[in-house]
Order: sequence, then C-alpha cells, then structure tokens
Amino acid sequence: METRDNVDFVPAKSADIIQVKWLKKYYNKGAIKALDDVSVNVHRGEVLVVIGPSGSGKSTLLRSLNLTEVPTDGHIIFDGIDITSKKVPNEKGRMVKLNIDRHRQRMGMVFQHFNLFPHKTILDNMTLAPIKVKHMPKAEAEKKAMALLERVGLAERAGSYPIQLSGGQKQRVAIVRALMMEPDVMLFDEPTSALDPEMVGEVLDVMKELAKEGMTMVVVTHEMGFAREVAHRVLFMADGKIVEEGSPEDIFSHPQNPRTQEFLSKVL
Repeated sequence: METRDNVDFVPAKSADIIQVKWLKKYYNKGAIKALDDVSVNVHRGEVLVVIGPSGSGKSTLLRSLNLTEVPTDGHIIFDGIDITSKKVPNEKGRMVKLNIDRHRQRMGMVFQHFNLFPHKTILDNMTLAPIKVKHMPKAEAEKKAMALLERVGLAERAGSYPIQLSGGQKQRVAIVRALMMEPDVMLFDEPTSALDPEMVGEVLDVMKELAKEGMTMVVVTHEMGFAREVAHRVLFMADGKIVEEGSPEDIFSHPQNPRTQEFLSKVL
C-alpha cells in the first residue's frame, strides 16, 4: 500500500509522464486552500482538460506542474523525478541539487496573456530561448522557427513586432514559441480567455493539431466544446479539489456529482 511516506517513484518510461500526489497549496496560514490534497496522473500522449468555476484551483494546479507555483506540500513526479525535492539522483545514482530549469525546458507553457517581448520581432521572440538556453545555432533556430510559423500560417509575419499582430496571432506565436524548445508536455492556462470571440477558433485549431500529433497536453479552459472534442480525460475541480473525472462523455453527458451537474447546467 502506498503512503505519503513511501511514494512510488515511477521509472522514467512509465505510462504516466506526470504524477501529482497529495498536492496542497495554502495561503494565509492555511485559511485559503487553493489546492487541497490533489492527486492525479497525466498519461503520455493524452490531452487532459481541467474545467471548473473561477477560484477552483485549476490554474494553481497547472502552474504547480512546473513549479511556477511552489506547492505547500505534496509531490510532483515528472518523468521519474520528484521535482518537489531539493535533491534528486543523477545518472550515476548520486544525489545532486535539482535543476528545475532543465525540467521546465521540457514543459512548454502558454498563458492567458502572450508574454512576447514587445521590442523583438516574432522571429527573434521564437529563437531567443533555443539559442540562449539550448545553444542552438542561429541559422538552425531560424529555420525551425520559420517552419513552425509556416505551420500556423504566420510565416509572413516573422519580421513583425507583437504590437502589429492580433490577439489570436500572438497566441499562435506563443504556442509555437513553446514548441521551439521541443517539450515533452504542453501546459495551457486558459489560452483563449483573453481573446475576442472571433479569434478563439484559430488558436484552438492549432491546439487540436497538436493533440492529433500525440502531444501530451494539460489544458485549463472554459471552452467546453474543445474539451468535448479533443480531451481524452476531463477533470472537474471545485474548492481546490478534484470533484469528478472521466471521459468527455462521462463528464458532459452523465455527470455524477451534484457540484459538476450544477456547474455544467450554467455553462452548457
């Protein structure tokens, strides 16, 4: 039997690329429980969509996966490594200080707002991290960036600045910028919530293509149509807890928990 003191650390090539165990995030000395003992696994190649009302803990859970939010307690095991530990085993089995930046490179993150550098061109925005962090030759980085921009229909905007792009275009750039680092997982924190309604579809189309290609994705969203169509599994959160989880059919057509039923009655 697994206990909190005897965590089952998975081997590197487990079917689960992320294991979240007993995760807590408290504020104000525990008065606010943004995450309250949350446990969930993310399978390789799946699209996991997290839904729920505002303040339910969705974004806190997502941002905890790469320690953008540092949890109060619990474990996050990414590809066999407990990234909530201060020390982890290296290739030789010796305990060394955790390099969280190395793990973050393998988790692409797309936020509500685009976080593009306004003083750099789109091409420069996309190539900065691969050149600086991965030491990719500039010519190789630019070739890769142009291929990704072509893929999302923005190759002709490579020399433009973010202010010259629409919100939907900026978010498409933000997605392919994250792909430049060749991540194992893509994390999306309400990527369409800041967009005008007519721009939502163009961003969701890019995400749907990624899902078809087998990218592991964790998506916090209010777009229920996307969740129905693309998700392999849906989590419904409320009050810092996972209240219900299942297939899109289970959650949207046959919700069991009254809290889930109440939420969906208001948004569908």
